[in-house]
Amino acid sequence: MRAEFPIAVHLFMFREEQVLLLRRFNTGYEDGNYSVPAGHLNGGESVRQAMIREAREELGVGIQPGDLIFAGVFHRKSDDERVDFFLSTRLWRGAPQNREPDKCDQIKWFPVDALPENMVPYVRQALLNCRNGILFHEHGWRRNN
Repeated sequence: MRAEFPIAVHLFMFREEQVLLLRRFNTGYEDGNYSVPAGHLNGGESVRQAMIREAREELGVGIQPGDLIFAGVFHRKSDDERVDFFLSTRLWRGAPQNREPDKCDQIKWFPVDALPENMVPYVRQALLNCRNGILFHEHGWRRNN
């Protein structure tokens, strides 16, 4: 059986020693918890193209493909199976603004060493992995040891 599941992109925007987080609101998933700009790949677009589109849609910022750095990938399973690509950048055009107030009720810069307690757990882990140079992570799978 071939795998068929959503593929998502997530963005770590760094400013000095801070990361931009968005608090989820009215989405039905992890509402009230902080995450990062993210979304699903559309058919016919690359991971970088999807991330550039999501950053524009959610924050109104422009990012050049060469300014996106691969930060890791998660293969995770809970109710369903997913693959999440994480990219990072320190360069963008425009000031980040909440362009989706129906899905996000706050955007805020946090020190990377003082992340909020109410953060989506796998996004927190991916950020820690990024900071520690861990590029691949599996989550939610039973171990067959």
